[in-house]
Formats: sequence, structure tokens, C-alpha cells
Amino acid sequence: MIPPLRTARTAGRDPARNVGGGGFLLVGTVLVLLMFSSSAPSALYVLYQEKWNLSAGMITVVYGVYAVTVLAALLLFGALSDTLGRRPVLMASLVLVILSMALFASAQGLAWLLAARAVQGLAVGLATGATGAALLELAPAARPGLGALVNSAGPPVGIGLGAVGAGLLVEFAPAPTALTYLVLAGAFTAALVCLPRLPETAPGAGGPVRFTPHRVRVPAAVRRRFLILALTIVAVWSVGGFYLALGPKLVLVLLGSTNYLVGGATVGLLAGVATVTQLLLGGMRPLRAAMLGLIVMIAGLGLVLLSLGTESAVLFLLATAVLGSGWGAAFLGAFRALMGLADPQGRGELTAAVFVFGYLAMSVPAVLAGLFSNRFGLRSTSVGFMVAVAAVCALALGATALLSRRPASGTPVAGTATIGTPSTTAAVPTREATERSAP
Repeated sequence: MIPPLRTARTAGRDPARNVGGGGFLLVGTVLVLLMFSSSAPSALYVLYQEKWNLSAGMITVVYGVYAVTVLAALLLFGALSDTLGRRPVLMASLVLVILSMALFASAQGLAWLLAARAVQGLAVGLATGATGAALLELAPAARPGLGALVNSAGPPVGIGLGAVGAGLLVEFAPAPTALTYLVLAGAFTAALVCLPRLPETAPGAGGPVRFTPHRVRVPAAVRRRFLILALTIVAVWSVGGFYLALGPKLVLVLLGSTNYLVGGATVGLLAGVATVTQLLLGGMRPLRAAMLGLIVMIAGLGLVLLSLGTESAVLFLLATAVLGSGWGAAFLGAFRALMGLADPQGRGELTAAVFVFGYLAMSVPAVLAGLFSNRFGLRSTSVGFMVAVAAVCALALGATALLSRRPASGTPVAGTATIGTPSTTAAVPTREATERSAP
């Protein structure tokens, strides 16, 4: 049961520091559930392919629709909760995600999957700004950094749990293509029932509602540094998109197995190791973390190539763990360094630009890999994909190393108190992070 919540009115002028912990727990749960639902289909993609004779290209298009609709909703409605309020935006998001779970559960073919993924992407994109801000505003006074921590760790934890949880249900429970989504629909319904008790913390809530889409803009003075750091974002989320779309199928091919739990656990392994790495390296300076992560990613990609050459599933899982640690460190460093390129007034526009790179990197390479695998086979396509990403990592590493030796003249430097996936990151400048931002 959600603990009793005090309203913002009775909590005082600063609800972020005075409300009870129930609201914080509720929003954190919603965040994890949303990410859980986003990765759950990954464990089912293999089953969909077998059941409806879908190609890998079709499956990656289904995944790509989700990434594109999340990005579109985020850019169009990401700031809506600032004026409409966190609570109504979250409630609307949960209604949409429940609808998407119903579409998934009753899916009869490719068109149903595309519709379900599109509605789900809209729900996640709509909720992103509201959950990120609410967690920061509802963080307990005794632990103000807890909101940043949940914003950081919640998404990969949810992604990992979703892939593993769906794999368990698919492998051991009846009605595998429906039960996962029905369970999630029940969880989202319970959260929706609790949301009316959530304290409203948005400063502009109750006033005139303003529709203000996120502007995507990179200041000219920092454009070169942005593009260099964006290379790391592209490398990181290309790998993430590939694993979410094709990783389960690839490991099952290597194993010669039909155990869907193993396929889902592959995504869980990548996300879980990335989370632990981010928590361990939270105090490292951004550019150093990015370079360390890129080096480890190159090593992990090399091990993936070796596992594909030797057809070793065990080596592939080891390579995935190494790749996950580099993935977490590289994104941690690159995102914090990127957020240090703009002053607070321009951080939202620059963050939107990062989202564009992140979601395009998550979707476009994965869709292309799926289409190429139809012609060249999954293993050959995976080899080409990993070689291409390793080349991007090497280019990003060399450029970032040069960047670390050249202080940014005239560029405001700030850090962020949180990291996360492109769909859930909320940037908050802190004095400690600012001190860590110098290369």
C-alpha cells in the first residue's frame, strides 16, 4: 500500500522538501514500470517471429516505431507537466500505457504490434518530463540526492527486470503473448488508482496551460564539442537498440536453444551491469568516464566478435557484461559533459538535442540491422554491426581525448546530478557535479 500522502498545500511552500515519502515511492514505481513495459516485448520478439512468420526486419521496425514515438511525444509534450501539472500528465500517460498493454495482449499480427508500440511510445514520452521532475521535487529532505539516484538507476533497472520478467513468464507461464501484458496492465491500473493522491509539485500547475514543445538547439559556441560528445551517445544507444531488438534472438541462435528466459536475460545483463557501473563511477570526471567507457566498449565489442566467430554463447554473455560496463560509463560521462555545455536557461534545448541523437541511434541502426539480416543472416549482420559501432567508438575516443586536452573557452561548465536512458534523464546542476565537469 502507498503510504499516506500530504498535499503540497499542507506541506508548505516547498513541497519538494516537505511531503511524505509515499509520492516519491509512487512516482519511482511508475518510472520502473514504464521501463519494465518498454523492454518486455524484447523477450517476446522471437515468439512473435515464430508465431506469425515475421522477419527480423519486421521486428526491428516494431522496435523502431516505439523509439520514434517516444522521441516525438517527448519533444512535443515534454514540458506540458510544468503548466498542466505532474499528476494529470502522469494519469494520462498511464491510461495510454494501459491501452497499449491491451493492444499487445490481444495482438493478432504485425499491425497490432505496431499500434501497441506506437501508443506505448506516446505514453512513455508523455511521462518522461513529469516523472523526472516529480522525483526531484518529491525527494526527501534528508536525502535530496535520492531523486537524482532514482532518475539514474530506475530506467536500466526497469529495462533489465522487464526483459528477465517477461522471459520467465514466456518460458514457464501459460498464454505467453498475453499474460505479461495483463500483469503489467494490472500494475499500471493500481498505480493509476493511487495517482489522485499524489501531491502536485509543478510550480505552474493551476495556471494557464501552455503548449510549449521542446526546442532543439545547440549554441554555436559549443557545437563542435557537442558533436564530438554526441558520437559517444550514438555508439552507446546503437548498442542498446541492437540488444533490445535483436539480442535475445542472437543469443538463442548461438545457444541453439528455444529458452526464452535466456534471451530476455541477455538484455537484463547489459542493463544491469550498466547500472552498477554508473553507480560505481558517479564521482569520476565526465570526460574521463566517457573515455574509460569507450575503451571498455571497444573491448566488449571485440569479445562479441570473437564469440560470433567461435559460436560461443558463454563468451557472448561475458562480452555482453563487459559491453554493459562500458555502455554505462560512456553514457555517464558523455551525458554529464554534454549538460556542461549550456547555461541553465539553454539546458532544456540542448537536452532535447541529446534526446534526438539518442533515440535516432536507438532506432535507425537497429532497424537497418534487422533489414540487412533478412538478406545476409543474423550472424553476419551482427558482425558488421559490431565492427561499425567499434569504429564509431574509436573515432569518439580519439576526438574526446583531444577534447579533454583543450579547455572550452567561453563555455559555461556545469554538471548534472543524474544520468539515465534517453527517455528518462532529468538534468540538475549541482556544485559537486560542476567541480567534476572539468576534464
